Amino acid sequence: MTIMDERLGRAVLRLARRLSLPVLLLMLSWSMANSVAAQGIALPDDILPQAREQTDEGTINDSPRANWNNDRYGPPSIPSPIDVELLPPFGANLFTGGFRGTMADGLNRDYRIKPGDQVTLRAWGAVEFDRVVPVDAQGNIFLPSIGPLAVQGMSHGQLDARVREAIQSIYPENVQVYTNLQGVQPVGIYVTGYVHSPGRYAGTPSDSILYFLDQAGGIDNALGSYRSISLMRQGQRLASFDLYDFLLDGSIARPQLRDGDTIVVGERGPSIAVTGDVERAYRYELQSGQLSGSDLVSLARLKSGVSHVLLRGERATGPVATYLTLDEFLARQVQPGDEVIFNADHQEGTIVVALEGSFLGPSRFALPRDARLGELLDAVAILSDMSASHNVSIRRESVARQQKEALEDSLRRLETTYLGTSSSTDEEARIRIREAELIQMFVARARQLEPSGRLVVASDQGVADIRLQDGDVITLPEAMDSVLISGEVVVPQAVVYQPGSGLDHYLDAAGGLTQRGDEDNILVVRQNGAVRSADDVDLRAGDEILVMPAVPTKNLQLATSLTQILYQIAVATKVAIDL
Repeated sequence: MTIMDERLGRAVLRLARRLSLPVLLLMLSWSMANSVAAQGIALPDDILPQAREQTDEGTINDSPRANWNNDRYGPPSIPSPIDVELLPPFGANLFTGGFRGTMADGLNRDYRIKPGDQVTLRAWGAVEFDRVVPVDAQGNIFLPSIGPLAVQGMSHGQLDARVREAIQSIYPENVQVYTNLQGVQPVGIYVTGYVHSPGRYAGTPSDSILYFLDQAGGIDNALGSYRSISLMRQGQRLASFDLYDFLLDGSIARPQLRDGDTIVVGERGPSIAVTGDVERAYRYELQSGQLSGSDLVSLARLKSGVSHVLLRGERATGPVATYLTLDEFLARQVQPGDEVIFNADHQEGTIVVALEGSFLGPSRFALPRDARLGELLDAVAILSDMSASHNVSIRRESVARQQKEALEDSLRRLETTYLGTSSSTDEEARIRIREAELIQMFVARARQLEPSGRLVVASDQGVADIRLQDGDVITLPEAMDSVLISGEVVVPQAVVYQPGSGLDHYLDAAGGLTQRGDEDNILVVRQNGAVRSADDVDLRAGDEILVMPAVPTKNLQLATSLTQILYQIAVATKVAIDL
């Protein structure tokens, strides 16, 4: 039995005595709790798990035993962080209502006049009139004292010159002319093919096809094409559209629409999936049978540092998985159905670490990859009377991820164990409901917490000279003369450290425990990040006393599980989460 087992056993005994549970039930519950703990995270000799460095000083033979670098085989497949089957197509966020919000007024200079449009005519001087005239079915407007004038097919910009010329042909002197296209006839456009809501939609002749596609609910992302869209008029294709041009550089054809035109969205063509270190992880549709690597790079927009590409797909000879440098990939051809994964796979010769806390000099260092903590500390200037360098610790991203995963596993196990339990009586069912509500609220709050990734490297025996990793943040705490009391106390606060004073002194200074405070579960967080039971340590300056909440349930097994997760959270985040 480990020290953790003994401490957890003592906590269970105290809990059983407080709840007046029979000894037989105590033994059964302890056995079940021990079994659950055995399936979880292995606990070291301290009160809760702490990250440890393991190094292998042996010589490694890194010479390759076989040449796997060919088109059929390659280095081990890079796990894709995104399920390629769920990848959206490039352009999936295009139609979200932004285009259908405003209809064009039709008054652009390239608009071609057609029957039904309204034209404002004003003339003064030798002849005077001011009226709005319609364009009749023959495409003419009627000029008073002059007669009909053909304007159908003219652009808005040509209208004024044409009217002025007609009036001045009769009244050559002392006449001024002003024209304006006041309004245009609306059109009804059919939208069909692979869209969410095919139908007939109203607009103006100058509206973009994007306006009508948006009214139809946008393109069906599962089946529709963003590169094969046609404008049909009387059975003939008037124009074709590739929305990649609009997505990439904002260009799109703007033909003048007519009533009864049809916009047809074709079926999605062959595509490739792009994931990894890219800004645009999508499925990209191919217009031709293949796409060059350089073109794909310009589409996907790589993140900085990308050095290699994994290309997977099917060829005539069978499946292939080729691992290429980025330069090699640029000259390759990507074919339909391929999956392309970009990643930064080069090993830099240096790492960058940061310092925080009490020290002198720069806060960031570029170090060799094999640099160790002791080398860095020897190079950092400190004021010995102001820095507690013997309590150094490291915040490490990999440790934070491990803590997050371990916490998530514990929460998932808690939900699986208790939320699906059946009840045999109404009273037991009501108890189960209350327990389920407690668990759900607790799990929701716990999942919002982010572990610090604190790696304990200092102990009474000294500071471990571990190898540093890229992104490490080394904490050199400032020498403290206070003790912080937090968690389930009436007045959380920091008080001056008094040598020889015990735990009760500091708890009294914080107003004592709240009604939810658990006097049997009080932790001490050292400056070096280590977490201990208050029963096992003497307090020091810089310590934080963390009073854990009592578990509000008489279910011993549930109480034990919640207590264990509370300890886990306290180590990872230095937070006593409320229940």
